[in-house]
Amino acid sequence: MLMNVLFLTRYSSLGASSRYRILQYLPYLRENGFVCAIQSLFDDKYLENLYQGQRSKLAILSAFYKRCLVLREQINFNIIFLEKELLPYVPIFFEDLLCKMKIPYIVDYDDALFHQYDCHKNIFIHQLLKNKISDVMRRSAYVVAGNNYLAEYANRTGAANVEVIPTVVDLSRYTVKEYDLKNKQENFVIGWIGSPSTTGYVEQVIPVLKEICKDGRSNLRLIGAGPVNLADMPFESIPWSESTEIKWLKSFDVGIMPLPDTPWARGKCGFKLIQYMACGLPVVASPVGVNKEIVEHGINGFLAETDDEWMQALSILKDNPDLIKRMGAAGRHKVEKKYSLQVTAPRLINLLKSLIDSQETAN
Repeated sequence: MLMNVLFLTRYSSLGASSRYRILQYLPYLRENGFVCAIQSLFDDKYLENLYQGQRSKLAILSAFYKRCLVLREQINFNIIFLEKELLPYVPIFFEDLLCKMKIPYIVDYDDALFHQYDCHKNIFIHQLLKNKISDVMRRSAYVVAGNNYLAEYANRTGAANVEVIPTVVDLSRYTVKEYDLKNKQENFVIGWIGSPSTTGYVEQVIPVLKEICKDGRSNLRLIGAGPVNLADMPFESIPWSESTEIKWLKSFDVGIMPLPDTPWARGKCGFKLIQYMACGLPVVASPVGVNKEIVEHGINGFLAETDDEWMQALSILKDNPDLIKRMGAAGRHKVEKKYSLQVTAPRLINLLKSLIDSQETAN
């Protein structure tokens, strides 16, 4: 039985969504007999420029052209595994073409991309593309959704098959932070990891962070935030690197994930919480979307909505290193049971095999 899969990712390994949703699975798939080809729409250089606020129209056109070229070879594959959509801001023509050629595709989502179109402020884009993602889902052989919010939307579109597979970490890479509770003398480090495009979420808790850091025994550490200006507040902004991100994560005492309660935020997969917990850290997060499933309030962290609740949660952890360790251990245990590559890789392998089997039976 041939098991050839073409993976069409949004980004190269520099893009967290592509790296964790697809690329980290490839070694497992190859070990299980799959022949995997990969084509990334946007390369590292594009992402580096994007994070610096530079968007090249020529680079986008070049990326679109290369994507169209690779689609000419899709007949050599049993399945196309598509991250989000074939071409952003382009109608469903190409996905429709795959269906007409009877090339089954799986489509994967880790955020509410449909709101990028159906909530768009530009009337023309809204009218042209508001139903695009629902059409992509409905034509797919499978929708792989990062959380229930996305899965429920896929089910409403009439998608034939919907599977929830959360964004996960490889436990062999994410080791637990070692605590020396007796000799801890360093400041209490409140940490956040993300990208320049999501740094704005931290701003909603800045007043709380300033208050808790004003005694000089606490500071904020940001990974991947890019240039930020937080006047009158002790903080560090660490450049993101795949080789150092886990080391810096383990320098935190608590990981935070503030979010506004918006349609887009409700589609988030809470991945930074999973990263923190995999390193044995307690977490504090807004009770939005999947955060309410990942965080067990009082067990592996705290859910905080108001400024008072954020202040209380961070103050309790700051003054209780034993609680930090206990909550961190509970978080790690949850990741091992539910949010690890070791748990989800067999599920993805079985999904792909079942789809290929159904193709063979149909033929």
